[in-house]
Amino acid sequence: MTPEEFSYLADFLKKESGLVVSENKGYLIESRLLPIARDMGLENISELVGKMRANGPRALLDDVTEAMTTNESFFFRDKTPFTILEETVLPKMKETRATAKKLRIWCAAASTGQEPYSIAMILKEWASKLPNWKHDILGTDLSADVLRRAKLGKYTQFEVQRGLPIQMMVKYFQQEGNDWELSSEVRAMVQYRKLNLLDEFSSLGKFDIIFCRNVLIYFDQETKGKILERMAQQLTPDGYLFLGAAETVIGITDAFKPMPGQRGLYVPAAQLKAAVA
Repeated sequence: MTPEEFSYLADFLKKESGLVVSENKGYLIESRLLPIARDMGLENISELVGKMRANGPRALLDDVTEAMTTNESFFFRDKTPFTILEETVLPKMKETRATAKKLRIWCAAASTGQEPYSIAMILKEWASKLPNWKHDILGTDLSADVLRRAKLGKYTQFEVQRGLPIQMMVKYFQQEGNDWELSSEVRAMVQYRKLNLLDEFSSLGKFDIIFCRNVLIYFDQETKGKILERMAQQLTPDGYLFLGAAETVIGITDAFKPMPGQRGLYVPAAQLKAAVA
């Protein structure tokens, strides 16, 4: 792959997904895109780039974009956000949503479904505390392939052992051969939709809680700011935003402020000002 071809691919990925690929990541492009080239009967990345430039089919461009996105996920990843959800956010929402008895939650980088299903299992555990409540969980992702896997709710032994408490596995999963299948009740709590965070998402409506964890780290500062500011428009005034441990709003946008003492939890700036007043 020549420097010019790398530059073309880097520009393409930035435009299509917001992904920033540094010059020292040429090996990553080679390793992830070479299988696509081979599947098409092409010899190398140079021929793949040539195909893309020659008005390549949309399916090819989507395959290239999806191949370069990172889709690692596991149940109750990092633990702390889910502890905060149970101990801080849900008790507060129980008070503020006592009349409506409804929660809308958006997982903005759902991958293969472990995050939204972790949230769904927490809500199942909270059923007695939130009787007759309606839960609307939406999981979105750029990759149609990972969303297909998420909808199936089937995971390998390794995947269920990675972060999933044993009591949750016993309660909500059933073994099917070498895999584990999530209960239909929990699967039914989550809806999935393909979505590129660079695109307009106002049609999704308002949410009480947004999880956007471990995805903004792949964007440049300007793109992060634009996404966060649009997310602020989709969050209820007293809602909550969860970001990954390595992510922050500081120096990027004034739309959100960190929640004191709660790592990775952010609220609309106006909400924090009102609380202080």
